[in-house]
Amino acid sequence: MSRIAVPAREAAPAAAQPLLDGVEKQLGVVPNLYRLIALSPATLQGVLALGGAMAKTLNVKTRERIALAVAQINGCDYCLSAHTYLGLNLARIDAEEIALNRRGASSDPMANAAVAFAAEVTRSRGHVSDADLAAVRAAGFTDAQIVEIVGVVVENVFTNFLNNVAGTEIDFPVVHAADLA
Repeated sequence: MSRIAVPAREAAPAAAQPLLDGVEKQLGVVPNLYRLIALSPATLQGVLALGGAMAKTLNVKTRERIALAVAQINGCDYCLSAHTYLGLNLARIDAEEIALNRRGASSDPMANAAVAFAAEVTRSRGHVSDADLAAVRAAGFTDAQIVEIVGVVVENVFTNFLNNVAGTEIDFPVVHAADLA
């Protein structure tokens, strides 16, 4: 059970309703995460704006790989469940790759550099080494793309932390951080 009550779709604040309409139009449903964030319409607006901006960066597979690594590091079962589902069904990432992503790696060399860098940004809370920056640059990422990787990390850290605080009920096929073999 959630530690912060997630409102029913129709019980969310009036100012959040048009934003939730947009989520429903895009996803076909309104996941518990968005109904939780809707408790603060201003926060929902910010999260959706950041998500929309980040969707224009990198590519969907890289963004989902980063989301999986960050959720694993932060022990967020809600986000692991959501991004495993999205990784498999939207980004078409296979199960073996998802397991690698959760470990902060990838079988694709360029994606591996992005995911490893994102994992280190998360673990070190941004205090990465010169070698970490050199590695992601050597893989072909520009400074602008490094900023985008950090942006995707931040987007995911917020949802990880909020779901961990709230104990949000998982409304995707359940994946647990502790189950990574």
